[in-house]
Amino acid sequence: MDLDAYAAAHRDEWERLDALARERRLDGQDADELIDGYRSGAAQLSAIKTSAGSTVLGDRLSVTLSRARLRFTGATGNPLGVLPTFFGAQLPAALYRIRWLSIIVGLVTIVIGALYALWIIGDPRVLATMGDDADLQAYVNDSFTGYYSENPAASFAGQVWTNNAFIAAQCVAFGIAGVWVPYVVFSNAQSIGTAAGVMFSYDRGDVFFEYILPHGMLELTSVFVAAAAGLRIFWAWIAPGARTRGQALAEDARALFTVAIGLVIALFVSGIIEGFVTPSTLPWWAKMAIGGAAFAGFWFYVFWVGGRAWRAGQTGDLGEFESGARRIVAG
Repeated sequence: MDLDAYAAAHRDEWERLDALARERRLDGQDADELIDGYRSGAAQLSAIKTSAGSTVLGDRLSVTLSRARLRFTGATGNPLGVLPTFFGAQLPAALYRIRWLSIIVGLVTIVIGALYALWIIGDPRVLATMGDDADLQAYVNDSFTGYYSENPAASFAGQVWTNNAFIAAQCVAFGIAGVWVPYVVFSNAQSIGTAAGVMFSYDRGDVFFEYILPHGMLELTSVFVAAAAGLRIFWAWIAPGARTRGQALAEDARALFTVAIGLVIALFVSGIIEGFVTPSTLPWWAKMAIGGAAFAGFWFYVFWVGGRAWRAGQTGDLGEFESGARRIVAG
């Protein structure tokens, strides 16, 4: 396509469309003309992008079309109207994109934690460096379980929710650096492994799992997912593929930062379980059932809802209208 000739042939139409889009008031005839011009302009923009890709001419026409569309659609009257799209398509698609990386992060955490626990259990000298016998006895008999009930349930749930949500947001936001996420993953695994090692050394392994798993299945999964999102953003500018580094980083960061918003909800659920279920007097099987249901529900959302959204073409990124031009082209 000869873009100059194409532009010359349709310039008057585009200028008229732009003028109508800028008018403060439109009568019935002008409104009809605006809609007809928008339909023609959309078809012409499609022809330009199909033949020439991203161009200055196409970007200018796209801006005109956006302005025209806003005139006859208006801004959304109810901001809550975007929630079904976000939770039904964008968020699950973003989670689905990083599903395997999230599982890998979880397995790495388990391996590191298990190695620390085995090191402590297998070497009394390592255990001795963590305190004398009286202090360790107090920890396994009182402090470990008391942590979950020393504050009112609602206050404790809010505290762990905000703390974990902040950590998850940091993993996504600082993931681009490539350093923060491995640090968080290793520190988390080390902390879990150390606690497990001490508890098992004093034959309290059953108590460890009873107090960790009900809320920990969903809580730790949320941290794994946040870490995976941060690593994926980091990898976007290390290995952008066919995209430019800026384009890859912008697209993946926009898409995957939605994960942080979604994890706030998941961590709220795990916080409720940690505050009200974990320290409760419910039998252990009931606690595990509640935690397991939340855990299974999360992965059902990722694989079933997310898989369906992904196959429908969703990536978690904003649409072209919301995100703007993907590439700047000199004119």
